[in-house]
Amino acid sequence: MRTLKILYGFDSRTLRMQLSDRLELKFRLDPNQKRALGHLKIFTVADLLFHFPVRYSDISTVMKIAELIPSEVATVYGKVSKLKTKKGFRSHVPMAEGWVEDVSGKIKIIWFNQAYLAKMIHEGDSVKLTGKITQSKSGIYLANPEFEKMPDMAIDSHDSLFTPSLPREGSGEGLSYPIYAETRGITSKWFYHAIEKIIKDKTLDTITDYIPAEILNKYHLPTLKTALFWIHKPKNAKDAESARKRFAFEEVFCIQLERQHDKHEYRKNKSFMISPEEKNIAEFLKRFPFEPTNAQKNSIKTILEDIAKNFPMSRLLEGDVGSGKTAVAATAAYALLRDNLQTAYMAPTEILATQHFYSFIQYFTYTGIQIGLITGSGCKKFPSKINPKEATDISRTQLLKWVAEGQIPILIGTHTLIQKTVKFKNLALCVIDEQHRFGTAQRRKLVRKDGLAPHLLSMTATPIPRTLALTIYGDLDLSLLDEMPAGRKQIITEVITPDKRARTYEKIRQELRAGRQLYVICPRIFEPDPEKELALNVKSAVAEAKILKKEIFQEYEIGVLHSKMSKEKKEKVMQDFSEGKINILCATSVVEVGVNVPNATVIIIEGAERFGLAQLHQLRGRVIRSTHQAYCYVFADAKSVKTIDRLKALKTAKNGFELAELDLTLRGAGELGGTKQWGITDLGMEAIKNIKMVEAARFEAVHLISEDPELTHYPLLKQKVHEKAGEFHFE
Repeated sequence: MRTLKILYGFDSRTLRMQLSDRLELKFRLDPNQKRALGHLKIFTVADLLFHFPVRYSDISTVMKIAELIPSEVATVYGKVSKLKTKKGFRSHVPMAEGWVEDVSGKIKIIWFNQAYLAKMIHEGDSVKLTGKITQSKSGIYLANPEFEKMPDMAIDSHDSLFTPSLPREGSGEGLSYPIYAETRGITSKWFYHAIEKIIKDKTLDTITDYIPAEILNKYHLPTLKTALFWIHKPKNAKDAESARKRFAFEEVFCIQLERQHDKHEYRKNKSFMISPEEKNIAEFLKRFPFEPTNAQKNSIKTILEDIAKNFPMSRLLEGDVGSGKTAVAATAAYALLRDNLQTAYMAPTEILATQHFYSFIQYFTYTGIQIGLITGSGCKKFPSKINPKEATDISRTQLLKWVAEGQIPILIGTHTLIQKTVKFKNLALCVIDEQHRFGTAQRRKLVRKDGLAPHLLSMTATPIPRTLALTIYGDLDLSLLDEMPAGRKQIITEVITPDKRARTYEKIRQELRAGRQLYVICPRIFEPDPEKELALNVKSAVAEAKILKKEIFQEYEIGVLHSKMSKEKKEKVMQDFSEGKINILCATSVVEVGVNVPNATVIIIEGAERFGLAQLHQLRGRVIRSTHQAYCYVFADAKSVKTIDRLKALKTAKNGFELAELDLTLRGAGELGGTKQWGITDLGMEAIKNIKMVEAARFEAVHLISEDPELTHYPLLKQKVHEKAGEFHFE
């Protein structure tokens, strides 16, 4: 124990540790360790126990250096030599480099932007390194490897690669040794010995489980005490898997409890019972410029059934770009007209709000009703008194007066719709476009003083795997628009490797000559600053616009659109593109949502390997706004066959939902575009791959909230949900 105390700063003089104990009271921490733990948000013994291993080392996966293959991720054991720090010749990026050697050979190791690592490893140290084998002109090297010192490991046997003297936690399964997420100042080894101390101190004996025993037994999940022991010290792969399954279930279960409680609270309110005549709805649908799909008809039928109930609807309508969500929302709004009720339609941007305003004018012109538009830039009303076929600008004060008096049954706008200054006489339906995580706080703003709450219809064109939708939007009922209107031509999608660029540009030139327009999507806004950033081979929108104008499409007008531009400048660029003044628009993925330019029929996506499949699908949806043939050229610089095959799925998948599911399988939940915004850990996201687990967690949460909405009989579980979900509002 004295050795551990000297090496890792553990103090054995203290009494048994409690979960709430601050780490500095139980461990001797130097300033760097304390700072590092703070960076990882680890302050107490409980925080440390819930800092789970990211993986387990296994000797059977280690490769000999002589057998390493470029582009693969590999783990090697060896001795380090010739470590030094330097700066990149051109980029001036600080780096550390050296060599690692085993009995079969040696390979160079380079850490970019991590020069300090050269001071953490010493000449002759035995280490385990995991990183990507990278090919350069001078040979292969191990790029930015994770490292772990292995002081007790001899690497001098020619019969076996090494002889471990660290304790084996299983038999015949290699070295089962937990590897923890690190940060500067603290190592995986420190975590291993710190948690060893907690376990030996029998701290786990003081733990009480917060998940009801009957649920654990029903799904064969280990108790909290067992799961914590198994996740840190598994005897075999089955133990580790069982522990991770328990914590994955727990995370989804807690999110479901929060969402179901949210749903329960909202349904306490009464709402407007709306029962339109079927013949009127049928007449409205006949006026569509297209035949509604079966998916649209089914969604409309379900929504009409929802709004006929005496509690507020909470529904999420998912559908690919161009699948007709706006038409479904318009039908729901039409259903309210007979009862003189109002609809608020909230869009994420002024561009999109304005587009919806003119779409609704087309749907409702024959009814003679008034439609309002309110954004930060101004207000409009349709119809104009002077020209009944046109909209007119009006003052904000006048528009709000008419809305408050109920003279305007449909008001479209941005988030300004839920500000205090906007008062409706009878708001009965709120449509939220691309803002589906419309939380409890926002919903409360919609509830009237007399307890009446409007029906809520959220809509998204973001393809979401079903398991993720069931978890994140557990408080919303789901409707899918998985068909496209008849007459829409399939986008011709091609994956373009560097050798086919020139030929592709000529095909695009033919479309431009025919009067069509082009999007060029780039992963970055600007070129990286070589003084501050590692130069990556990634196209930027600003630089690409200059190259295209100078070298390829000199005769065409090229514009740029990205998130760092002012709102006014964005609006001007989009207006010019919509009016055809700009032929080619170079942009970042800011155009992903809501941009509608029917004449733009071609899209290039640069650095496509950096986007998820679902996001690529959504980006190419920008060019299916008309009956003209549309083209999507996916420019990929990746040489990996696996990456190219993944991108080729864009050609074969039927819809965005299929691609989202494929992305989840191929790239892993942790890499799924946008998952970080949902606040789910990597472990929880792994659970999202398992539909049975998600459905089980949802079923149990629905059952528990229906019997005990405030979790009065489960105080520990209630506390855990509070910790995991910041917006869980128990009264």
